[in-house]
Amino acid sequence: MYTVPQHRDATTREAARGERATEPTEPLTRYVQRAVRRVQTFDRRHPLLWDLHLTVFWTLAALIDADGGWRNVAREPDTPVPLVFVMSLGLSLPLLWRRGHPRAVLLAMAPFALVNAWSGAVLQAALLQLAVIFHIALRRPLRSLWWATALVVAPTVVAAVRHPQGSWDEDVIPVLTSVLLAAAIGVTVRTRRDYTEALEDRARRLERERDQQARLAAAAERTRIAREMHDIIGHNLSVITGLADGGRYAATKSPERAAQALDAISTTSRQALNELRRLLDVLREEDTAGPNPELTPQPTLTDLDQLLEGVRAAGLPVDMTVRGTPTIPPGRQLTVYRVIQEALTNTLKHAGPEATATITLSYADTGAVTATVTDTGRGGPPATDGGRGLPGMRERTSLYGGTLEAGPRPHPERGWRVHLHLPEESPQ
Repeated sequence: MYTVPQHRDATTREAARGERATEPTEPLTRYVQRAVRRVQTFDRRHPLLWDLHLTVFWTLAALIDADGGWRNVAREPDTPVPLVFVMSLGLSLPLLWRRGHPRAVLLAMAPFALVNAWSGAVLQAALLQLAVIFHIALRRPLRSLWWATALVVAPTVVAAVRHPQGSWDEDVIPVLTSVLLAAAIGVTVRTRRDYTEALEDRARRLERERDQQARLAAAAERTRIAREMHDIIGHNLSVITGLADGGRYAATKSPERAAQALDAISTTSRQALNELRRLLDVLREEDTAGPNPELTPQPTLTDLDQLLEGVRAAGLPVDMTVRGTPTIPPGRQLTVYRVIQEALTNTLKHAGPEATATITLSYADTGAVTATVTDTGRGGPPATDGGRGLPGMRERTSLYGGTLEAGPRPHPERGWRVHLHLPEESPQ
C-alpha cells in the first residue's frame, strides 16, 4: 500500500489553512440583511402570527412592570394596583391591530394614557404609543402625524402639570423628541419602500418593453427574411419554369435549343442556391458586430443586366432604357432591383405567351429615382391569393418614403404597369 509522506500531508494542511485564511470574509451587513429579509418574508407569509407574538411579548412586559416595578418611576406610588393592570392591558393589547388600523389603535390607547398621566403612575407601557406613531407615518397620510403627535404629548403635559417634578420641559421635550424620532423612522422606511417599489415597477416595465421590442424585432426580421426568400426563390423558380416550358416545346424540333434551355435551368438553379446559401449564412451569423456584408444577398443596379439575361432566356423579351447616372446608395439600389425583379417575375407568371416587357429607369441629380415596368400581357385585377409580391414591393418602397403604383394599364392599352418613385434622400 502506498503511503503519503507525512511532510507532504503537513504541507497540504498548511496550504489549506492558508487558503481559508486568505478567503474574503463576508461582511457583517450581509448577515444583517439576510436576517432582515428572513424576518420580512416570515412577516409577509404569517402577518397575524407575527402580530400575535409581538402583542403577547409587549403585554407580558407591561404586566411584569405592573407587578411592582412601575413604582420605581411613579410620581404617585399609591395608585391602585388593579387600575395599573387595566392601564397596562389598555396600552398593550391594542397593538394587535396597529398595522391595519393605527389611528383607531392610537385613539383607543389615548384614554388609558390620559388616566396614566392623571393618576401619576407614569407606566412605561405608554411608550408603546411610539410603535403606533411609526405605523401611522408608515401607512397613513403624513398629515395624520399632527394630531397623533398632539394625542401622545398631551398626557405628558397633564402629568407635568398635575404631578410636577422639575421643569415642564424636562417632561415634555424627551417625549416630543421620541415621537418625532419614531415618525422620522416611519417616514424613512416608507420612502425606502416606495423607492424600492418604484424601482421594481420600472424594472418590470422595462422587462416588458424589452420583451416587446424583441418580439417586434423578431417579427420585422421574419418579414425581411420572408421578403428576401420570396424575391430570391420566386423569381428564379419563375425563370426556371419558363425555361422548362420552352425546352419541352423545343425538345422535339430543336434538340440544340432544348440543351440550351437545360443549361440555362442549371445556371439559374445554381444562382438561386448560391443566393439562398448566402441568406442562410446571414441567419447563422453569430458575430455580435452583426452580419458580414459580404455574405448578405444585396444585389445592386449593376446586376440588372444579369437579371434581364435570365428573364430573356426564359422567353420574355425585355427592353430597358436608362436616363441619368445612378448615384444612389446600396439600400435604395436594392429596393429598385427587387421591385424590377418582382415586376418581371409577375410578368413571367401571368402575362402569357407573346408578352413583352419594357423598363424605364430615370435618375435625378438630387438622388431621386423613378422606375417603370410595363408589359403587354393579359393584365387584369390585382391578385387576391394572399401572395407576398405586391406587399413586399410596398414594404421596401415605404422604407425610403417612396410610392409604388401597380395595376392594369389604362384602356385601350393591354398589360400591367408598375411605377416606383423614390424621392430625394433626406439629409441626416
